[in-house]
Amino acid sequence: MHARTETRFPRHPPTRRDFLFLTTAAFGAVGAGAVAWPVITSMKPSVDVRAAGEPVSIDLSHLQPGQQISLFWQGKPIFVLHRTAPALAELKNPALLARLGDPDSTVVQQPDYARNWCRSSRPEFLVVIAICTHLGCIPTIRPDSGDTSVDAAWPGGYFCPCHGSKYDLAGRVFRGVPAPYNLPVPPHHYTGDTMLVVGENPAGEDFSLSSIEQL
Repeated sequence: MHARTETRFPRHPPTRRDFLFLTTAAFGAVGAGAVAWPVITSMKPSVDVRAAGEPVSIDLSHLQPGQQISLFWQGKPIFVLHRTAPALAELKNPALLARLGDPDSTVVQQPDYARNWCRSSRPEFLVVIAICTHLGCIPTIRPDSGDTSVDAAWPGGYFCPCHGSKYDLAGRVFRGVPAPYNLPVPPHHYTGDTMLVVGENPAGEDFSLSSIEQL
């Protein structure tokens, strides 16, 4: 049996103490590789930056494949996941695609530059707003394929414990669950190999969260 730690996100604007909070959690294997999926702590932008909703810069150089961090931007919880090679391969699995409600991201829940098979501007990193599109609960990462507590044919992904909505590791919603849409992808870009900026588009792009179908 694998130990699992679930983190409850506050339903209020972030404070100095809870802006960026992550507890360590170990999960089981994904695909054929034995990999841990810990939730780890990153950095704490200033109170002024948080209050203004300014872009948040994060150095991902220490985020290893199979690790996820959480942060707040504009009061919204954000997941940043470094996906493993098996996890990326699974995103293209025809058996998985057949189970998804919007596998090609046709509904506007992401910028154009993230409207692709991995829903990201860089395949290895997933950046999503961690708010279920059903009633706004916080999904938890359940990366273990075959996790029978979620689904006998579970390929790994995110599970919302409130009403059972499920998403894959690109934030794409499964068919037949309460959530109607994929998890939203916020504006983001990279200023270097590992420096992620959340809350700001790449040059020449003007995506805004006001254009998405549902947050």
